Amino acid sequence: MSIIKSIPTQKRINGFIVNVSETSIVSERDYSTTGEECIIVKGVLTSVITLDSKTTEHTVIKCLTHVTIKPDIGKIDEEFDEIVADKGACIEFRLCEGNWYVLSSDGLKQS
Repeated sequence: MSIIKSIPTQKRINGFIVNVSETSIVSERDYSTTGEECIIVKGVLTSVITLDSKTTEHTVIKCLTHVTIKPDIGKIDEEFDEIVADKGACIEFRLCEGNWYVLSSDGLKQS
């Protein structure tokens, strides 16, 4: 499997300068965010993406496969330990006060 990173840049996250990539294409079963603006998940049957609060405060995840998204701290929308997204879903996340919030989504269903 592979991780393709493009457009390197620097960001200030939690008071630290972090070298990040604006976009990553992820084909791994397990992956932790590293400050990307956009993550495209494809090429595997399922993947678990961990939102890493030390390197990331905002990201958009596009799922071209079955993806479970979970935070390293707090909850998602103060309620969920993880979100399961199917192929085609696109979800925007923002870290705020120790929790991750879904700002925008396409393809999520509450069950």
